[in-house]
Amino acid sequence: MKLMWFHLMPYMALPEDFRQRHPSVWVDISRDLFDPAQAHRMYNEFIDELEYAAQVGFDAVCVNEHHANGYGLMPSPNLIAAALSRRVSDAAICVMGNSLALYNPPTRVAEEMAMIDCISGGRLIAGFPVGTPMDTCYAYGQNPSQLRARYLEAHDLVVQAWTRREPFAFNGRFNQLRYVNIWPSPLQQPHPPIWIPGGGSVETWQWCAAQDYVYSYLSYFGYQAGRQTMAGFWREMDRLGKDRNPYRAGFLQFVGVARTRAEAEKLYREPAEYFYGRCLHVDARFANPPGYVSEATLRAKVRSQISQAAAASALPSGFGSGGGPSFEEIIAKGYVIIGSPDEVAEKLKEVANELNVGHLMLLLQFGNMARDLAFENTRLFAEEVLPQVRGQFDGEWEDRWWPKPLARERRAVPSVPAWEAAQ
Repeated sequence: MKLMWFHLMPYMALPEDFRQRHPSVWVDISRDLFDPAQAHRMYNEFIDELEYAAQVGFDAVCVNEHHANGYGLMPSPNLIAAALSRRVSDAAICVMGNSLALYNPPTRVAEEMAMIDCISGGRLIAGFPVGTPMDTCYAYGQNPSQLRARYLEAHDLVVQAWTRREPFAFNGRFNQLRYVNIWPSPLQQPHPPIWIPGGGSVETWQWCAAQDYVYSYLSYFGYQAGRQTMAGFWREMDRLGKDRNPYRAGFLQFVGVARTRAEAEKLYREPAEYFYGRCLHVDARFANPPGYVSEATLRAKVRSQISQAAAASALPSGFGSGGGPSFEEIIAKGYVIIGSPDEVAEKLKEVANELNVGHLMLLLQFGNMARDLAFENTRLFAEEVLPQVRGQFDGEWEDRWWPKPLARERRAVPSVPAWEAAQ
């Protein structure tokens, strides 16, 4: 089992009445709410948290891409990944996005990810999401009916750019390039492992199977809501004749650890209610543009995470501090797993086995959680939960989708700056 520390980088200073006074956290959120001085502090604290997670033993640190929103402050996860590549020595660097259809030309993704792979010594995981409708169709103006076609063509261009050894011409429907010849090439050959973040699209399941990629279900709503989607994924793998190797899949879960359950309830109430009341306040206008969801997915009655979030936002305000669901509802529905280290470990083992997931991504900072609490949550998890959970699936299956870095003795070690050495 791989345990991965995932960061959304949420904007932590949305006002308490945000849900009542503003229609959406995405697309048309007022820039008057953004304070660059506060963002300066947030970004640096977020990077501290990612570096700390790698230091205390998580297998990977994960970043992702979103635009025009207060839900996640990473329009360019490659910038964060590049910084982590220098300061994180052993953990994999999982870029759970670039949204390929948004890059013109997509060779920019091939170049930047190759740089990250080289800087890190071959520790990159390349995530290629189609992208939320808010990011792609509204913030970046893409035609929803063409989005998946653009995405698939961009994927083919990036993979060819990584794997073909001589300059070549690429003539697609959306991209025409006389010379494709990226420098640098990725260190991992033929290319870094590719993971596909998704919300439940049938075509995504089928495509992951055809390409032999990891399917990563990035769930806002926890393991209880994730059962149906992951069951559908594994049924589709069975139908396509694929094995049930749990490392074919990844799953995201919010977690809060404390010495006792009572302490966890006290510590994580505010950040959980902040996230579900403010960060997931998505206007239904932006959740499902015509043409974004395919006919096959509609027929399968698979409901996306975004649609669920928008539907929840349309309900009357709950009793949480941000006007959304109460903490009691959040816990009862499994959105966030909280408790003592032993309680959390037991529940995560159950989740991993029931969902048959070998890559477990943990959100241990969420909402407006302060850095000290994020550090303590991470430390307790690393010291007392991770050792209990890591052994799942050991000896049963091979993880063929994990980075293959250079041996440590072959990797560059960042030098101590001259001014620091002189002190």
